[in-house]
Amino acid sequence: MSAPAAVLVTGSSRGLGRGIALQLARSGFSVAIHYASKKESAEETAAACREAAVDPEQHFPIVGGNIGDTAQRKALFDETLKAFGRLDALVNNAGIAPRVRADITEATEESFDEVLTVNLKGPYFLSQLTANYWLSHPGQSRIRGGYKLVFVTSISADTASVGRGEYCVSKAGLGMACQLWSTRLAGDGIQVLELRPGIMATDMTSVVKDKYDKLIADGLVPQKRWGTAEDVGLAVESVLKGHFPFSTGDIIHIDGGLHLRRL
Repeated sequence: MSAPAAVLVTGSSRGLGRGIALQLARSGFSVAIHYASKKESAEETAAACREAAVDPEQHFPIVGGNIGDTAQRKALFDETLKAFGRLDALVNNAGIAPRVRADITEATEESFDEVLTVNLKGPYFLSQLTANYWLSHPGQSRIRGGYKLVFVTSISADTASVGRGEYCVSKAGLGMACQLWSTRLAGDGIQVLELRPGIMATDMTSVVKDKYDKLIADGLVPQKRWGTAEDVGLAVESVLKGHFPFSTGDIIHIDGGLHLRRL
């Protein structure tokens, strides 16, 4: 029996990333739990994954580092390879919101640089490291249909929020990164997909819960509920299990219909 497939999920110490890691643990994958600054949260996720695991061969190493920093990005990638001896899938999930929500007439360059460095530059170049590893190890994926590269973006990729412009720009850029990497890697049998969550119940949105509770109740989301980390985890599981064999570069909306154009 072959060892479980190995997946790196960035930003998996909490929020959507934790939900993704847990769902993959339930599905038999080994997952590298990544954190930027809160190792104790990553340890909690790893413990939960071990509890949820279905195969004694699964393991859940913890890797730390700021993906926006070149040296730390390379170190966490190398640490992941050392822990697993391989890498079968990368889920680019890590992201931050602006420290201060400010109108685009007042937002600072410092905030713009910080958000884009973590949300766009980091995953773009982590994908480069991963793609080059895969291209040098062709045909060795333990995942059905070959290696998988997943970008978790946001409805903000094409829905304007003038109080957090830098976040919207970062997610729009990440959507193009998916297009670029899917085009480059399709001929090598590497699948690339974008998951685009809508209004999700996470730490990031807790500060605007009352606002969105009302908007959801008033019909902004056709399915009339918040999205959950499990919703995203189930989508990632489906991709990694090879349930979309003839798709690449596509956007999978996880937003309860929020993206639908309606009258």
